[in-house]
Amino acid sequence: MGKVFIVGAGPGDVDLITVKGLRCIECADVILYDRLINKELLAYAKKDAQLIFCGKLPQQHAMIQDHINQSIVSYAQQGKIVTRLKGGDPFVFGRGAEEAEVLAQHNIPFEIVPGISSGIAAPAYAGIPVTHRDLSSSFAMVTGHMREGRDDAIQWESLAKGIDTIAIYMGVGNLPYIRQQLLKYGRDEDTPVALIHWGTLSRQKTVIGTLATIEKIAQRENIQNPSIIVVGKVVTLRESIQWFEQSIPQPPLVKNSV
Repeated sequence: MGKVFIVGAGPGDVDLITVKGLRCIECADVILYDRLINKELLAYAKKDAQLIFCGKLPQQHAMIQDHINQSIVSYAQQGKIVTRLKGGDPFVFGRGAEEAEVLAQHNIPFEIVPGISSGIAAPAYAGIPVTHRDLSSSFAMVTGHMREGRDDAIQWESLAKGIDTIAIYMGVGNLPYIRQQLLKYGRDEDTPVALIHWGTLSRQKTVIGTLATIEKIAQRENIQNPSIIVVGKVVTLRESIQWFEQSIPQPPLVKNSV
């Protein structure tokens, strides 16, 4: 029997993977990787490692989830070390728990290696803290993409009235609905909103508006997924502490420097 590592690759910047995550890439016989991981990380794999793309585009699936689960189990049962490489953190809208459940059902040893989630990292790279002593004492991560065939189970009233900062993943396509729900349940239309596209990468783009204006701004600026939506007063801090877009790009991580 082999072993499986379910690894969070971080939000995009290759330097933001954990040391343990990098070691899991280096030791793997098989790496099953998602669309949003930084492909530079695959250069750390063994020369004979098998690399399998299983990412998903909106409305398109390279491998459906059941097939991914079966593949992970099959390779582990062959005695291989398998690294399942996922963008961000595997337990934050990453289906890592579903894959771990399948492994547990088959008595396959596994470890979870957390990663830096884009809901925290992308705002940080845009100069937006998700908490602040004066502006935000509560923070929620929310999916903006509803599971097909399921009713919307998000507690919009609680989010609108009870949470200071909301980070919404995979929500740009549903931005009109998200905006409508927050306004419907009492969020002020002047609440600041940020859209952060390709957060932590050199092509990162951030646009700022309010609940009243952000939909038109997103259309004008052609903001698409992958993007994080940040709702809350903390967005105003970007004006004074934005840093990444003005910084000189840093050289990539040098192999074997860790």
